[in-house]
Amino acid sequence: MNRDDFKLLQTGLIYFDNGATTLKPTLLSEALSDYYNFYSSNAHRGDYTISLKASNMYEKTRKLVKDFIGARSSKEIIFTSGATDSLNKIIFGYFRNHLKKGDEVLLTKSEHASNILPWFELADELGLIINYIPLNENHEVTTENVIKSITAKTKVISIAHVTNVVGDIRPIKEICAYAHKNNILVVVDGAQSVPHIKVDVEDLDIDFLAFSAHKMCGPTGVGILYGKEKLLKDTRPIIFGGGMNAEFSTDGRRFYKELPGLLEAGTPNVGDVIAFGYILEYLNNIGINNITNEEKKLRTYLIKRLKEIPQIKIYNEHSDSAIIAFNYLDIFPQDLAIYLDKYNICVRAGSHCAKMLKEELEIKNTCRISLYFYNTKEEIDYLIKVLQNPNIKNELF
Repeated sequence: MNRDDFKLLQTGLIYFDNGATTLKPTLLSEALSDYYNFYSSNAHRGDYTISLKASNMYEKTRKLVKDFIGARSSKEIIFTSGATDSLNKIIFGYFRNHLKKGDEVLLTKSEHASNILPWFELADELGLIINYIPLNENHEVTTENVIKSITAKTKVISIAHVTNVVGDIRPIKEICAYAHKNNILVVVDGAQSVPHIKVDVEDLDIDFLAFSAHKMCGPTGVGILYGKEKLLKDTRPIIFGGGMNAEFSTDGRRFYKELPGLLEAGTPNVGDVIAFGYILEYLNNIGINNITNEEKKLRTYLIKRLKEIPQIKIYNEHSDSAIIAFNYLDIFPQDLAIYLDKYNICVRAGSHCAKMLKEELEIKNTCRISLYFYNTKEEIDYLIKVLQNPNIKNELF
């Protein structure tokens, strides 16, 4: 799908590392070039034509994001530098001021570092309890296990919608419904879900959501923090300065702006945010459901072909996302990734920023293939051919 839009794909590259970041269509560089060449200016700072255009385009992207995830108001969309930044702003801007010693936060051992380490830091600071929702035999989260894990002290559940190694799609709607009956807030890491499946925050009743533009054909350095307006109004900025204040004086009095400006201190990443708007329109034209369906077909085909190789062990055969974790018998994952690179095939190898997952998989490192809509069955066939090479071990070094 839409392969002609990606110049890197015209070089013969086979790119299977979309969970880390996606390729960018030429539309992105054209949008950035247009901004920097013809109306490069700050947003919400000037009363002249090009600044007003930049401001309008910046806010247009905010509305596009709102519509893309089904938020109620543009005030609920905060631009950040990425999902990691968004999660930190949520955890230290809201929960630092709403949790107390002895309160419990539920995580899982398959979370990304960005949804683990900030909670560890806050737990040390406030004396919080961190516990983990057990995974089932397929290393997945079930509503039943979430319910079993909740105690009278549970105040927050913070989990990925789709994990970046196992690739399981969590039952977020059911989790939110049960959590809210027990006055528990739910934070969702949407970095691996928003680019691939329909995410409607109103329907799912998510309290906070974080995701990144660069994992959905957009630019690096742009993230989204979504929060219900009532929660964001009660979120304290963790960065202070220009753009978020209305007035301040020598005696220390200061008055801050309302949402969303309150949580967007400093000069924003104007050009990249504007370019992300073009990408959202691009994805809307393709259709998120079309993306999901294409990925399902590719995943089914990839699993089938990988199983033709006896030396391959797949760790998440039954997950529903476009992420496949595997290893090749007696070949270290990083060595396999280097071997595949010789054939112009890009895969990820390592712990994938989910370093506690080794306790569940009983192995520290894996190779990961993460698909997107522009991948093809022909690319998968070539991968299998390369993996079936009888001299594969001799070519490792």
